[in-house]
Amino acid sequence: MIRFEGVTKRYGDSSGGSGGPGSVAVDDLTLEAPTGRITVLVGPSGCGKTTTLRMVNRMITPTSGTISIDGRDTSTLDVAELRRGIGYVIQHAGLFPHRTVLDNVTTVPRLLGTGKAAARSRAMELIERVGLDPAMASRYPAQLSGGQQQRVGVARALAADPPVMLMDEPFSAVDPVVREQLQNEFLRLQSELGKTILFVTHDIDEAVKLGDQVAVLRVGGVLAQLDSPARLLADPVDDFVAGFVGRDRGYRALGFAAAPELTLADEPTVRLGARADDVRAVGTPWVLCVDDAGEPLGWVRAAAVETEVTRTLLHRGGTVASTSGSLRALLDAALSSPSGRGVVADDDGRLVGTIRAAEVIPAIEARRDQAASAERPTERLAERLAERPAERPAERPAERPTERPTERPAEGATTR
Repeated sequence: MIRFEGVTKRYGDSSGGSGGPGSVAVDDLTLEAPTGRITVLVGPSGCGKTTTLRMVNRMITPTSGTISIDGRDTSTLDVAELRRGIGYVIQHAGLFPHRTVLDNVTTVPRLLGTGKAAARSRAMELIERVGLDPAMASRYPAQLSGGQQQRVGVARALAADPPVMLMDEPFSAVDPVVREQLQNEFLRLQSELGKTILFVTHDIDEAVKLGDQVAVLRVGGVLAQLDSPARLLADPVDDFVAGFVGRDRGYRALGFAAAPELTLADEPTVRLGARADDVRAVGTPWVLCVDDAGEPLGWVRAAAVETEVTRTLLHRGGTVASTSGSLRALLDAALSSPSGRGVVADDDGRLVGTIRAAEVIPAIEARRDQAASAERPTERLAERLAERPAERPAERPAERPTERPTERPAEGATTR
């Protein structure tokens, strides 16, 4: 666990003089990053995200307050020892350009005294684990794409098997498609390794996707809200947090909602090469095309097929929801489909059926009603206690504290 207790970072007087109040980058920050979880720091420029991160490995020294890792005050530890026990990933990976991928990954283990053969064996395992071709081990950073370099950076940070990892906007310098791939790979790795991770980003969508908890910071390094992604989206504490999180937070919150078992429609399909008569025989304006394995390829407009179905005729704008997905994925599949029928596939990518938005909405409303009813008993008890007439102290029954259940939103959903 990483714990910040009243941590402040103040730089010298911004006017250049001495003895003045100076500028505050982080102001009286107190929070905990739980063991084995991802804590994301997010906020606008100037909110102290990176400063907070760098104070953990003492690249920046706090002006006041205490930072501890698993109960050990970092200010009492040897700096080299502290840093070698923390994985650190930054933008553009920060690789050594004159060293091969393999040698970059072995850097910290070799510094810690690991034998060359053992360090190289461990590095090769990690290169594969982060999704790189082992053949890339002999290449130099300049021979890799941006996304590949970031994967190497993550592998290097993991090489010494550190319990703590600091990640400073590691995926911000790559294009959106590669960024999503890196995020998914990162979540897969974390599910296997369970590191304690402090992650900095300016992107609220990335924070919500990756974080077990999200800390929103105001300019000046003041903590505005620390909560789970679902609670952050559902209940921002003030206008600043609500504005930063965004106006579509209700829709994004559905990504944390487990969908109930919904009835899917059997969707008629055609294959590539199907004749125009066969497509029109389905009897719908849009017909779903699948491959030989039953994986959805896209929709085809029946009226546009003159001879046979070809790839150029496929409409690929609709998303595909998974049976292990969420309410948001189901709704998005239905809304983005040109036919209005959302495609749902199993974990192997094979078509299971389709669903319409009108069939998803009742499930959303039912979830809202269930959440509201879960709070009402507590509210009614509070009202009864408030209305109860005053009693003599000797006759007053002992009051039990009424606790509101802690909500941990489901991360997946099963849809049939």
